[in-house]
Amino acid sequence: MDFSIVTKGWDQVMASIRQHKPAWLTARTFLAGLALIAGSLTGCQARPDEQKSEEAKPDEQISLKPTTRSNFVNAVSAQNDSRDASKTSITNLLNGFSQRVFEAQLGLIRAGISPGSIDGLLGSQTKAAVRAFQEQEELPITGTVNNATLERLTSNVPSVVTYTVSAEDLARLRPLGKTWLEKSQQDHLDYETILELIAEKSQAHPQLIRKLNPGIDWDKVAVGTSVYVPNAEFPKPSAKAAFVRIALADRVLEAFDENTNLLAHFPCSIARRVEKRPVGELHVDVIAPNPNYTFDPDVFPESAEAKELDRKLILQPGPNNPVGTVWIGLDRPGYGMHGTPRPEDVGRTESHGCFRLANWNAEYLLRLIAIGTPVVVEP
Repeated sequence: MDFSIVTKGWDQVMASIRQHKPAWLTARTFLAGLALIAGSLTGCQARPDEQKSEEAKPDEQISLKPTTRSNFVNAVSAQNDSRDASKTSITNLLNGFSQRVFEAQLGLIRAGISPGSIDGLLGSQTKAAVRAFQEQEELPITGTVNNATLERLTSNVPSVVTYTVSAEDLARLRPLGKTWLEKSQQDHLDYETILELIAEKSQAHPQLIRKLNPGIDWDKVAVGTSVYVPNAEFPKPSAKAAFVRIALADRVLEAFDENTNLLAHFPCSIARRVEKRPVGELHVDVIAPNPNYTFDPDVFPESAEAKELDRKLILQPGPNNPVGTVWIGLDRPGYGMHGTPRPEDVGRTESHGCFRLANWNAEYLLRLIAIGTPVVVEP
């Protein structure tokens, strides 16, 4: 695989896209296509509060394009100075997508604060991440991407880079079994599609990857295909976590250093049943990257298949393993912090008792904790 900084101008980007589409694909039809795709994003199965996007305001609308902080600030300034209502921003055609929010999400990740899957929408997980950043920076805590907050979040790091599909990427792809028994018979629970692989590697919602790459037929991606992706990268850990805090009411997991400085903030899923939610101080007892998974029928009484199985099953490692790419066991039997095969559902669906994170967040948490790290679970 290969990540490359995007240095092309927007006209060059459009020219590159046109190479994969008929000549009639103009900028106007390209933007219309983005609008349709952006509209489909709001059809994902999520709670209504996750679907809300930032209201479009004249001083917050800029073009969706590869950009740096200086370009971003200049574009905002230019639009602030313009009061010509006849000028339609690209953002207006994206049906809720906001480059302002997109840039903020990338800045949050560079600060170790995850907004969930990058989507350019101001949902509840992004609002919670913004509040955490504002508290850390001693800014007014509003949960909105105001100018003062954005000034601290943006940088000269390009917001979009290219990912080059490799032979190794395509070799990893394989269908995922539909039943527990079928999954237990697979040699590895890897990605099913190249879209899933690229989205997860870039911490993005699959629909955003589609939106950034309208010229790609995702069923016919070949080795060497260049894909535009968010430039999402966590910072190098500055210290080990002195403790982890899980706020059940907020569905948030955070790590702090010995001086209570915030090291990381992640959305997480919690147990569906209240009695399965442990409250109090626990401790990290097991650390297992790329774990296998033991399917116990007794843990899934709601599953018709589980009722028919008379034995436990071992599922092999991989990003589509039920606990994802990381298992961090706690000193209460059966409980842990772990990844998931469906990162876009984190915080929107509930677990059987564990604390579920996107794989990329679980992998970053793994770098912060050690055996014995306290995990404080609050109501």
